[in-house]
Amino acid sequence: MNNVVKTISLDICLNLILAMRSFAGPPFLTDDPEPVDYQHWEAYLFANGDHASSGYSINGPAVELNYGVLPDTQMHLVVPMTTVGGGGARIVSGLGDTEFGIKYRFLHETNGWPQIGIFPMLELPTGDADRGLGNGHAWFRLPLWVQKSLGSWTTYGGGGAALNSAASQRNYPFGGWLLQRDFGEHLTIGGEIFAQGDAAAGDKRFAALNFGGSYKIGEHFRLLFSSGHSVAGSDRTLWYFGFYGTW
Repeated sequence: MNNVVKTISLDICLNLILAMRSFAGPPFLTDDPEPVDYQHWEAYLFANGDHASSGYSINGPAVELNYGVLPDTQMHLVVPMTTVGGGGARIVSGLGDTEFGIKYRFLHETNGWPQIGIFPMLELPTGDADRGLGNGHAWFRLPLWVQKSLGSWTTYGGGGAALNSAASQRNYPFGGWLLQRDFGEHLTIGGEIFAQGDAAAGDKRFAALNFGGSYKIGEHFRLLFSSGHSVAGSDRTLWYFGFYGTW
């Protein structure tokens, strides 16, 4: 049973890595460098899942809040309820690990240059690691993201490193790239490829293709959705569904 719990904990750590982004990050794994406008808010109510042969983890309901605290600077917070199970283990639910981050754009987009930003994040161990609901120790993600737009097309991507010193966990690289297109005022559709290294002892690196988008249902609201599957490495099925608002 101890080995099963460890396996589920590894899945949880991976899922929490994928659980957060600011628009146009969600519903994708790849993020972007564009922060929330100064003195504006964004909020997401969402659920996402990571299903593997060894078990599954689901974040939801989960809440993400972003605030433009300074020009080109965004504060970021994610608080999820987490459920894990499968692989012969019982289903466990409870508060997961909390994420805090700061997105800073240091280069604005021009005709010849993309916009570029950093988005360091701290994962706080608020979930009960003994029940498989968290990492057990604080850890970090340190990415750099790049974005360029041309008419109705937008492409962005980048990557970085995760630094995790918890028992059985590893430091690893991650990165992705996305292309999306606006179809009129309401619908945006895109696809990405995302990959990361071994997140823990016994874990396998993977690369996944993910497709999804958003549908605008009012001046300040959108529905977000995506689904994908690994194409190399660990066998994983990923999904995201959420509701987004800004004010």
